[in-house]
Amino acid sequence: MDQKGSLTAVVFPGQGAQRAGMGKDFFDQVPVCRAAYEEAADALGWDVADMCFSDDERLHLTEYTQPCILTTEVAMLRGLAIRYGFAPSVYAGHSLGEFTALVGAGALPLAEAVGIVQQRGRLMQAAVPVGMGGMAAVIADHLDIDILRDAILDLPLDVANINSVRQVVISGAADALPEAETRVMKAFSGTTGLRFVRLNVSAPFHSRYMRAIEEEFGRILREKGKSLDASRAVSVTSNYTGTFHTGNEDDLQEALIQQLGHAVRWRDNMAAVVSAAGRIYEVGPGRPLRDFFKTMDIECQSVISLSAAQRIWEKT
Repeated sequence: MDQKGSLTAVVFPGQGAQRAGMGKDFFDQVPVCRAAYEEAADALGWDVADMCFSDDERLHLTEYTQPCILTTEVAMLRGLAIRYGFAPSVYAGHSLGEFTALVGAGALPLAEAVGIVQQRGRLMQAAVPVGMGGMAAVIADHLDIDILRDAILDLPLDVANINSVRQVVISGAADALPEAETRVMKAFSGTTGLRFVRLNVSAPFHSRYMRAIEEEFGRILREKGKSLDASRAVSVTSNYTGTFHTGNEDDLQEALIQQLGHAVRWRDNMAAVVSAAGRIYEVGPGRPLRDFFKTMDIECQSVISLSAAQRIWEKT
């Protein structure tokens, strides 16, 4: 990856980016996108497009959210390839988005990926009773991760997402969050832009409470991901390691398993992407990653709709 200036990267948001109607413009106007939804539906046995485009409340249930977002992002990526010749060489995704990145890179077929992430979502939701887990974003200018870790050290909470120099998410027992807020506000007292924001999530993702499902998810990954091609994953960043996947099959499987109960090292992923590519695009139903790149003074153009794509490529 030494031709940085000429390479293009694509990054994919994860859970939380979902919205009713996501991807419908691509589905309606680009046949290859419609085919992606049909491929996913055939693999899962339920109508993915209908769930994405209607007001079906199951869209916000983790086991359905994950395959719906993944399918939408893959459909959008394929549509951009057909319409505008979009051909990225570098891939990254935040949490669930890492699976989209693997599909985009050709390391995992869509039909296998949607089955894996539906089971992933089911396991993640079942790991902790509803209401027992929680997550919160700590936001501040020049956030020191070591000070944050020290502040919550003896609490049943973990650093879950290292998103940027301005945002870190913590995750764990919901009843520990009030004490964590008190400690964080004290530890960072006087820091510009300091906020402690509770997140509307159904489980404590990327915390110690997810480690109980690692063995079962590993079994599912091996059973359903028979076509997983580690050699094609070298262009994809790993949330778990923070760097590009090694190309070793055991390493790839282990990184995807460990991602469940460990921090998403998105700040490191962004640095890896920036070191490898000169142009960065975010593709998905939402655009949370664009702002994380802004904290690095890096431009990331977001494609959340077909009209957004038209604005980007028709002016180039």
